[in-house]
Amino acid sequence: MARPHRSRGHRAASAVLAVALAVGAGAVAQPAVAAPAVVQALGSFRLADIPAQDGVVLKADVFTPPPGTPGADAQGRYPVIVQPASWGQNDLEYVAQGHRFAAAGYVVVTYTVRGFWGSGGEVDVAGSKDVADISTVIDWALARTAADPDRVGMVGLSLGGGLTLLGAAFDARIKAVASLSGWADLTDALYSGQTRHTQAAAVLAAIQAPTGRRSPEFARVLDDLFADRDLPDVIRWADTRSPSAYLDRINAHGTAVLLANGWGDSFFNPGQITAFYQRLTGPKRLELRPGDHATQELTGLLGFSNATWNSARTWFDRYLKGAPADQGQPVDLEVRPTGVHEEHPDWQSVSSRTEQLTFDAGTRATVEGDRRSGASGGAALLSGLLDQAAHQPPTVLVPLLDRSAAVVQQSQPYWQGLQVRGAVRLHTTVTASAPQGTAVGYLYDVDALGVGRLIAHAPQSWSGRPPGQAFPLDVTLFPTAYDVPAGHRIALVLGTRDDLYGGATPPGSTVTFGPADLSLPLR
Repeated sequence: MARPHRSRGHRAASAVLAVALAVGAGAVAQPAVAAPAVVQALGSFRLADIPAQDGVVLKADVFTPPPGTPGADAQGRYPVIVQPASWGQNDLEYVAQGHRFAAAGYVVVTYTVRGFWGSGGEVDVAGSKDVADISTVIDWALARTAADPDRVGMVGLSLGGGLTLLGAAFDARIKAVASLSGWADLTDALYSGQTRHTQAAAVLAAIQAPTGRRSPEFARVLDDLFADRDLPDVIRWADTRSPSAYLDRINAHGTAVLLANGWGDSFFNPGQITAFYQRLTGPKRLELRPGDHATQELTGLLGFSNATWNSARTWFDRYLKGAPADQGQPVDLEVRPTGVHEEHPDWQSVSSRTEQLTFDAGTRATVEGDRRSGASGGAALLSGLLDQAAHQPPTVLVPLLDRSAAVVQQSQPYWQGLQVRGAVRLHTTVTASAPQGTAVGYLYDVDALGVGRLIAHAPQSWSGRPPGQAFPLDVTLFPTAYDVPAGHRIALVLGTRDDLYGGATPPGSTVTFGPADLSLPLR
């Protein structure tokens, strides 16, 4: 396959089109009035090539505030925002947001991460070369734009979101970051619950294939992940790319950190984000909304007003400009499926009490291994988007779930409803006919017709267990904020196969689950 390539003319033409889209419909309705604004916006934009330390050239865009824009210091310098492009995307991804930031008084430098599109090198997946590039781009911006060295920020989406957190760890000049649909723990993203997240990895690989050049190291890691081999090496590779491994550096720098993610992010589940947030000691903010990976930020990339991007600008106004921006309590949650917003002083305050629920004490249920039951965590990228846009999470008819492939247990109706807040924890016992296996736990909101809407789920695998001997199994479901309507039940489903994951249960084996205890965090 030929390497992706863009001529300078193609990049310029794309940029003109993107900026034209970003200024909105008013330019079409009133051309005589809007034309000067378009010219001014284009005048603040230019393309750039940024040489990295190893000679690789990074393709970049630069936005500068129009003359007279407030926010400059006595030397005429503005705060600067560095924006690494997301996975598989290029420097033109943020044209609309670059224009908005520049109009608000920021110098903006967006760049294509090495290995993708016109930037040189190979895909490094937030490795040491990518991290070094962050400082290189900052150096370049300070030397060649009206950027203030004392007011440096970063914002990024997906891969760019992970890089913003790594930038905060490795470059003390960065005073504030906004990580949007990013990751804090790449190992958890690929292997939470000791279970391979193969569908998400396959989607990422498919996005990368036509737009980037895979390094031999990355190719080996992917092959090992899919083949279920040399996983300790995969984990070591991912650990070095996890901001959580360098959290002490971020705390020492005192960087102001905004984390914004989707409840249904099929790449970077919210559990790793909430764990990371709790360990931050500097200024911090957490926003969780319904959505899948990068779906909650999408309209902002198209130039429309967007809550997540607006929050990022307010964050930078506060910590780079010193504006008295009050964003309310530091933890902001959008509840599923109602859309109600809640604010909390910290993550621990999200739930006020815990209710214990035991299903079928004293009973055991045996299921056939590695069979689909009908229960599902959904499809990567799609399911969370449907939950965001249509309030429709993965849905099943609970009475039709295959009882030979999964244990299905239901509560009594909750006549006052139930406000689930946080991570539901499951404890059970397992007796398996094989030494290794995977259990996937699902919690459903079930109405009077038996329609079950997914509240949360998570996988958990085991290995090295003597066949036929019972052992305890604990599963922590991915965190959520979900209101179960009055009169509905909740259902616990335990199966051994979900197409999101590379399960370890051998076909033809059996798994016996004992009584299940649920710990429900409630408001």
